Amino acid sequence: MRYLFPAILGICGIAILVSLGTWQLRRLAWKEAILAEIDARITAAPVAVPSAPDPEADRYLPVEAEGDLGGEGLMVLASIKQVGAIHRFITTLTTPEGRVLLVDLGYRRIVSADASVPEGAVRLTGNLHWPEEIDSYTPAPDGSLWFARDVPAMAEALGAEPVLIVAREVTPGSSITPLPVSSAGIPNDHLEYALTWFGLALVWLGMTLFLMWRIKRRTV
Repeated sequence: MRYLFPAILGICGIAILVSLGTWQLRRLAWKEAILAEIDARITAAPVAVPSAPDPEADRYLPVEAEGDLGGEGLMVLASIKQVGAIHRFITTLTTPEGRVLLVDLGYRRIVSADASVPEGAVRLTGNLHWPEEIDSYTPAPDGSLWFARDVPAMAEALGAEPVLIVAREVTPGSSITPLPVSSAGIPNDHLEYALTWFGLALVWLGMTLFLMWRIKRRTV
């Protein structure tokens, strides 16, 4: 009987921790399926920009457009692994139909002294995106320097529709390097969480065995 309580406690704890790890593995499979779907959507054949795109239904929609770049825009402070600090360049594209859309042309490294924004006629392909980068800690814009992509606010500042095309390819090209949409920035930590829960289950097993060993020694 002296082993009953620690045995029950150990079995219940291990069962809970293993079930949490198993749940995270199911979440991992679910997230990987979503990421595969997003990747397939991002790289699909481009279409014309919808007349009234929906921020949810049309997120990542591949599009093509042509028109005149505005020649002025906004810079967004960001960073890229193995590149460092960058400025994203957001400007406007005025289409032949008279629509004014936002375009994320890509980036230059901050060490570049070139802060100009291309202008003139271009043809581009890319993806519609409404980034969710704003939180309570995001500083307010400092003139033309922004600290996150806020599509509605940028559209108001540049007199455009709240529709952002993140360029994948721009013709003719420029000194700004495209930074296309990808699923790489979407969090997928479920494997790490699963390993954590399974690791805790092993620790719980070890603690249970140690407790039962201590009980045995006291009764010898």
